Amino acid sequence: MSTSASRWGSPSAPRRALLIHGMSMCSNSWEGIAQLLAADGFFVVAPNLLGHAWRRSSDYSVSRLAEDLRSYFVMGTSYDVIIGHSLGGAVALSLLPFLPPKKVTIVLVDPAIEVPDEQLDIHQELFVKDVVSLKTPDEHMAENPAWSRRDCVLRTIGLSMCDGAIMKSLFQQNKSWSYGHLFKNVTSNVKISVLLADPEFGAVCRLEHIPRDVKRLDARVIPGTGHWIQFDCPNAIMDAIPLPRANL
Repeated sequence: MSTSASRWGSPSAPRRALLIHGMSMCSNSWEGIAQLLAADGFFVVAPNLLGHAWRRSSDYSVSRLAEDLRSYFVMGTSYDVIIGHSLGGAVALSLLPFLPPKKVTIVLVDPAIEVPDEQLDIHQELFVKDVVSLKTPDEHMAENPAWSRRDCVLRTIGLSMCDGAIMKSLFQQNKSWSYGHLFKNVTSNVKISVLLADPEFGAVCRLEHIPRDVKRLDARVIPGTGHWIQFDCPNAIMDAIPLPRANL
């Protein structure tokens, strides 16, 4: 298993969560959500994807990023919850055929599922610019008043550990960005909740990207949130996670 990961909580906790970050982010960017999960009795693991946190490869395809995470399932390791944001959502969907038969809830946070090539070129330019012309935490706070200072610092850290040329490769090696077909791999032990950002605030995923004929799949827009829902409204993610309730 790669040691390039962040962990929270006790390894002996009764439940486990796997958190998969998005483009130009890093494992530490899940700090807020991970702390909430750990407080609810989860052992939380967040890997750094290839192409991030100085992890290099010659292959940055989404399928390769998912293959790299299969080491987190060795020796029968399973998770009660898997959360994927943006690029991490496409990676999470790519892991569906390899999941153990245990029941699992997957939460996709404004996942990058369908992106036309012309929009992909625009996103590439923006992400490369963000990496090359690094913003300070204070600049992120000014642009995103709903974010905590911690999240702004972690956003800056994630960008600082990326390389502009690798960001370009991530986009170029995933041309014809389309992963909606992977929903067909949802099995009876898997429940998926898709949380979409508000279209007026820069959503990447749209309701029309989500198939309506898949069982155990629901999708909803979180009003007033941008692409980084985990920073704008972490409670929306926590509400999508089933937690044991005390008997009344």
